[in-house]
Amino acid sequence: MNRKYFKCLCLLVLVTGYNTAVSQVLSLQEALQTAVQNYGTIKARQNYLNSSRSNEKQTRREALPNLTVAAQHDYGTVNGQNGPLYGFGGFGVASSGLPLPAQNWNAGFGALYLANLSWDFFAFGRVRNRIAAAEAAVEREDADYQQELFQHQVRVAGAYLNLLAAQRLTQSQKNNLQRADTFRVVVTARAKNGLIAGVDSSLANAEFSNARILLTRAKDNEQEMSNRLALLMGVPYKDFATDTVFITRIPSILEAPVNEQASHPTLNWYRKRIDVSDAQTKYLRKLSLPVFSMFSVYQTRGSGFGADYAQDQSSFTHNYWKGIDPVRSNYLVGIGVTWNLTNPLRVSQQVASQNFISAALRDEYDLADQQLKAQLALSQTKIENALANYREAPLQVKAASDAFQQRTVLYKNGLTTIVDVTQSLYTLNRAETDRDIAYNNVWQAFLLKAAASGDFQMFINGLKTN
Repeated sequence: MNRKYFKCLCLLVLVTGYNTAVSQVLSLQEALQTAVQNYGTIKARQNYLNSSRSNEKQTRREALPNLTVAAQHDYGTVNGQNGPLYGFGGFGVASSGLPLPAQNWNAGFGALYLANLSWDFFAFGRVRNRIAAAEAAVEREDADYQQELFQHQVRVAGAYLNLLAAQRLTQSQKNNLQRADTFRVVVTARAKNGLIAGVDSSLANAEFSNARILLTRAKDNEQEMSNRLALLMGVPYKDFATDTVFITRIPSILEAPVNEQASHPTLNWYRKRIDVSDAQTKYLRKLSLPVFSMFSVYQTRGSGFGADYAQDQSSFTHNYWKGIDPVRSNYLVGIGVTWNLTNPLRVSQQVASQNFISAALRDEYDLADQQLKAQLALSQTKIENALANYREAPLQVKAASDAFQQRTVLYKNGLTTIVDVTQSLYTLNRAETDRDIAYNNVWQAFLLKAAASGDFQMFINGLKTN
């Protein structure tokens, strides 16, 4: 007996724990936090932003002088010859020595050590404008990240409200099925006793089957909404228990003032795209101007050939260490200017092309601005309509419930037909459905207002009680 009692107790604990896990409520804030951390496009925008920041740092470092050090050790001959030579393709030999009357194959070691510094120290602001373009690109990617984050929060909130509405509709259809079943049992019993016509039981069975079909459709829709929310959150599909705050009250700040339209994350992103294009235009203009450069070279050479090799061709050594020992040094410093005089012809068309791109981006900005303004005006209308339905829904449910009760009582007393009862049942189901989505529609309209104004915090603040 004790062992059976222990097994039953363990089973009860497991079932209780399972039900607790399943029924854990997922709040909207938790859904938003999970979505921001997991969703692919959010993480992708963050990586794009990090990439643009790295590119900006690389652009700044390109302004540093070029400092090159090199060393080489060689072994070869030093025959010279009077005559022209061009090292085409870099394959010429830079051997040095006096031209001798005949070829010889005397060879020794040599070495070259050098340090080279070159710096384009003035280019009429070319480097500065290139850095400015890179900075504008960082701001654009940051704005893109912010607007994607904002839009995804709106999508998640909308999916959350849709799931909540679907769950309420499922519950309404369950209630409708229960009423239809209760009524079917009563009609079937009366028909068996010969108190009413048998066709009434058939109609009651048909109504019961219709209620089951409606419940199946409601469950299917709920599963679709749950799957949609799981995708936006970046988590595996499961049944979510939603917060009932959205069906117990409406937002506390429906008439909250909206932010200035220009601060909308989407418009800010469009504006940053224009800034990048304008910055690139300024940089392109600088490409047609000359560049002033400063350079310096210091080199040291070692050779296995003696200073009197021209007079004595035996004055050389095969010793490696003597050949690479630096014995002669030279330095050079200078300043120069380069200007490709045909660059203005090419750059002018690049600038014109970039100007057209800027104009196109401004057109897109204007279109987005118009759409958001229209959306904001529509949201206000939707709020007013949703509030009207919210106030009317309880009255409809009360009237439909009273009508159903009256028709049921009349039918039991043989004073009305089953058609009137089924019609009142349908009316009550419709009224409860309208009631379930009345609260949700107010929140949906308020979400549309927050999305159009670019202030998602407004929607979050609507959850707070006064």
